[in-house]
Amino acid sequence: MNQIKIGRFIAEMRKAKGLTQRQLAESLSISDKTISKWECGNGLPEVSLMLPLCDRLDITVNDLLSGERVSETDYQKKAEENMMDLMKENAENKKRMVLSIICGVITIIAVCSLIVIASYIKLPVIARIAVIVLALLTAAAGIGAAAVLDRKAGYFECPHCKALFVPAMGEYVKGYHTVTKRRLTCPECGKTGMCRHRTVR
Repeated sequence: MNQIKIGRFIAEMRKAKGLTQRQLAESLSISDKTISKWECGNGLPEVSLMLPLCDRLDITVNDLLSGERVSETDYQKKAEENMMDLMKENAENKKRMVLSIICGVITIIAVCSLIVIASYIKLPVIARIAVIVLALLTAAAGIGAAAVLDRKAGYFECPHCKALFVPAMGEYVKGYHTVTKRRLTCPECGKTGMCRHRTVR
């Protein structure tokens, strides 16, 4: 999906309707910041908002996902392309999630092995310190890589408004979490809660 193209199309259709970002946002019961985010190409409307948005702008979902008005002759082809793009995006998100888990497991094994070496094998003090430092660096690099992959592997769903969003890296790192949820602040409604991680839109 070309988010920049879709964002420009949303802005174009909104202006053609004579609506401000605030008016469109109010009609969809969301914030005008969300409309601005879409129009700047920094995100796509979640599935629950696509039909209401399209109704308000008098366009089809196919038009929206294509970022342009689709002629009747091209409609089927564009629909298939959009469906393939969504499937590809979901597959990539699942792949990132698996890579994140693998990265985490490898990091744990590597760090534990280095700690065992530093603890139980006779080494000069300087070598022991070097192994401990290497263990710390390995842990930091592995956790960082896993976090980057996990954050980009799909979306987080707000428990309050059900909006889907990708958090900023700083907020992601600071938010405490369980296996499937992370405490985050929703950019749509502004509420903080345990947001479920989802790999599909």
